[in-house]
Amino acid sequence: MVDLKAFIRSIPDFPKPGIVFRDITPLLAHGPAWRETVNRLADRYRGGIDIVLGIESRGFLIGAAIAYALGQGIAVVRKPGKLPAATLQTRYALEYGTDALEIHQDAFAPGSRVLVVDDLLATGGTAQAAISLVQQLGGQVVEAAFIIELTFLGGRQRLVPCPVFSLVQYDNE
Repeated sequence: MVDLKAFIRSIPDFPKPGIVFRDITPLLAHGPAWRETVNRLADRYRGGIDIVLGIESRGFLIGAAIAYALGQGIAVVRKPGKLPAATLQTRYALEYGTDALEIHQDAFAPGSRVLVVDDLLATGGTAQAAISLVQQLGGQVVEAAFIIELTFLGGRQRLVPCPVFSLVQYDNE
């Protein structure tokens, strides 16, 4: 089994002092490690979901690969004004201020089993907003899946009762 953490670059003081950015671009660039990442996630959800929901923007990459491996479709959650058809929107709190996400109103059928995917779980605000949109459309969130989880920020607790899965955990900055 490939040590995925070995392909995640840590960049101190980005995007601001005191933050350690976890960069997955080396993982994406390494074919065998990327294949293993996708396979581990796809194998976990095989036969258990109807659609993957990718969160802008790295969640699109991961979600599309998982959806392809499973033979399922992908729906997307984007920043406001980026989707061309009728949307639902939800606002969520950031550390300083608010943001919003949108989804097409016809992204999937009510009752669909949805896998929510993004690259990283930090405080959980973005994932929580995406889960809210799934629920507003009548979908059932099977799990929220991430490559990386920053466990020290408590995002998993913010998503309760939604199950959470991550491939790599960081217990401190």
